[in-house]
Amino acid sequence: MKLSKKFAIASISFITLFSLTACGSQSDADSTDKSNKSEKVDKTKNDRDSDKSDKNKSDKKKSGSASSNNSTTAKADSSVPTEYKTALSSAKEYSETMHMSKKGLYEQLTSEDGEKFPAAAAQYAVDNLKADYNKNALESAKEYQKTMSMSNEGIRDQLTSADGEQFTPQEADYAVKHLEK
Repeated sequence: MKLSKKFAIASISFITLFSLTACGSQSDADSTDKSNKSEKVDKTKNDRDSDKSDKNKSDKKKSGSASSNNSTTAKADSSVPTEYKTALSSAKEYSETMHMSKKGLYEQLTSEDGEKFPAAAAQYAVDNLKADYNKNALESAKEYQKTMSMSNEGIRDQLTSADGEQFTPQEADYAVKHLEK
C-alpha cells in the first residue's frame, strides 16, 4: 500500500510539474507585451480604485460607518505570494485524491522527494486548506480495510504511525469508529 501511494504521489508530482512547465512556456516578447499591457490596466484600475476609495472615505465620514470595503480584501489576496498559492493548490489536490493527513501534506510539500516547497509556503498551504481530515482518515482506513485485510487496531496504528499516514489519534479514532463492521 505504501509503495502504491508513493507511486501515485510521484505521478501527481510529475503531472503537476508538466502542467506548470507547459503553462509557463511563453515567448519573452509575449511576456513583455503582456506585462506592459498589465501595467497600463493596473494603473487605470488603481486610479479608479483611488477615486472609489476617496468616495468611500467621504461616505463613511458622512454615515459614521466603520466597515471595511471589498478592495481591502482583494489587496490582501493579491499579497499572497504565487508560490504559497501553488502550494495550497497542490495540498488541495493531494488531500482530495490521496486523502492525506495535515502532517502528511506538510511533509509531502516540503520533502526533497516531493514538491520541495519552502517551509513557509507549505505551512501557509496546510493552514489555509479547508480539508476534512476525519474524512481523509476514514477514506484511508477504508482502503486499508479493503486492500490489506487489516484489523481495526492495525488500521489505527497505520493511520497514526510516523512511518504511516500521520493522522492525529482523534482522526484515527473517528475513522475506525466509522468503518463498516
